[in-house]
Amino acid sequence: MTEKKKIAAATIVMASATSMSRVAGLVRDVVVARLFGAGMMTDAFFMAFTIPNLLRRFFGEGALTAAFVPTFSEIFHQRGEKEAQQLVNRCVTLLLLVMLVVVFLGVVLSPWIVQGVGYGFGQVAGKLDLTDQLNRIMFPYIGFVSILALLTGILNVRGHFFIPALSPLFLNFAMIISALTLGHLFAQPIYSLAIGVLLGGIVQLLLQVPVLFRYKIKLRFDFNFRNDPHLRKIRNLMLPGIAGVAIYQLNIIVTRLLASFLPEGSVSYLYYGQRLFEFPQGIFIVSLAQAALPMMSRQVTEGDQKGLRQSLTFALTLITLFTLPAIVGLIICAKPIYSLFFFGGEFNLTALNNTSLALICYAPGLVFVGYSRIAAQTFYALKDTRTPVVISFWTLLVNLVAGLLLMQYFGFMGLAISLTLASMFNAFMLLLLLQRKVGPFLQNSLYQPVLKVLPACALMAVAVTILLGFVDWLQVGSVLSKSIALSGAISVGILIFFGCCYVLKVDEIRQGWQLLRRRGRA
Repeated sequence: MTEKKKIAAATIVMASATSMSRVAGLVRDVVVARLFGAGMMTDAFFMAFTIPNLLRRFFGEGALTAAFVPTFSEIFHQRGEKEAQQLVNRCVTLLLLVMLVVVFLGVVLSPWIVQGVGYGFGQVAGKLDLTDQLNRIMFPYIGFVSILALLTGILNVRGHFFIPALSPLFLNFAMIISALTLGHLFAQPIYSLAIGVLLGGIVQLLLQVPVLFRYKIKLRFDFNFRNDPHLRKIRNLMLPGIAGVAIYQLNIIVTRLLASFLPEGSVSYLYYGQRLFEFPQGIFIVSLAQAALPMMSRQVTEGDQKGLRQSLTFALTLITLFTLPAIVGLIICAKPIYSLFFFGGEFNLTALNNTSLALICYAPGLVFVGYSRIAAQTFYALKDTRTPVVISFWTLLVNLVAGLLLMQYFGFMGLAISLTLASMFNAFMLLLLLQRKVGPFLQNSLYQPVLKVLPACALMAVAVTILLGFVDWLQVGSVLSKSIALSGAISVGILIFFGCCYVLKVDEIRQGWQLLRRRGRA
């Protein structure tokens, strides 16, 4: 199997698992919206959940994975399983010790941390205190998911993608069940969600144990990590990576900090908008990036520069082909989606309109997030973590300046637009510098499929808009007619898009379809 087919096959496996998790995540958000709406409690919860999520990116699936996977892949493929197992044991031991310290400090220093990221909440009585209590409950979650991220990297290098990609499904299940069954036990029912986060982190980690046994990976404590050269290598790669991930996540912190000074509900509007924005991002962009990293790392190790450029071009092409129709769909279907799934209970008409506007402002950034993710992973495969850090710093400044200016005129929408502009800047700079490093890859093989897919997106947009016009999306209820209209419009849109791509002979779409047929026959 060629590298292109390996990337595509692994992407399909991970996308399938991630799709289930994302659907469960949508159900979770619907439950949260219907039970708690968009106000003080949800503002506090989403702000509190931002903090452990930020640190998870520091120590877990962002910087650590990007530094660990290339190093582990090199040792496993060149030096054998025994030395790779030793590295795993030492990494797990060291990470566990670090997480114990981080969680302890996070709980103790919680009041000051919360005030720093949600300073504007001080204008509403009790809002900062509620955010603090929720943060204390959820902070241990970072420890569980950081270990999980390390195990995910190990299993991905071994060629197993499905179960790690499926694990977020159980976080969503835990949050849904807790919200529905434990809320009545608290004066502030939102505490039930925080407990669900903690339980979900535990379940996610335990889910990996049987898979580790299947690959004969036996985790043991190994405290001989002080003089390990491989750990030093991972540390040297990880430290600038942490800075880069920190700057990226600080974009979200900056957005929510600025939103805390806006009218109540602004943090929630942006959260709900970003969640639906992340739906296609999580299904395809993250899956493709995770599938491509081990293979690109191997190509770098083998000195296959031509193969690396081909893999990079192919990955960017797939990102473009799938994110452009997703952007069009998100913009057109924003209000219908929120009307069908969220509208009702505590989620009122104001929340519907404002959340839809937030998503529309986020949507154009999807393709740039995809480009940035692939470009950054390629830098990591090349063991260059400095360049993404520098670009991320300037991206943060772009987001901050744009946010401060645009929020004055557009409120929460201005903050969403500023994040989109920052994503565009980040992608442009990363691709420009990457091309200087590895040679030309932005060739006709990337541009030609994009030009062919634009007419397909236009025809899809017209058809979907017409079909959605038969339903009043501002009325509560009418679930059956809304479901038929939305599902029908989306189905027709997908058929038109792929039909046009087939007629226009977009080869990458055909390759994906042939791969699916072969897997189906298998």
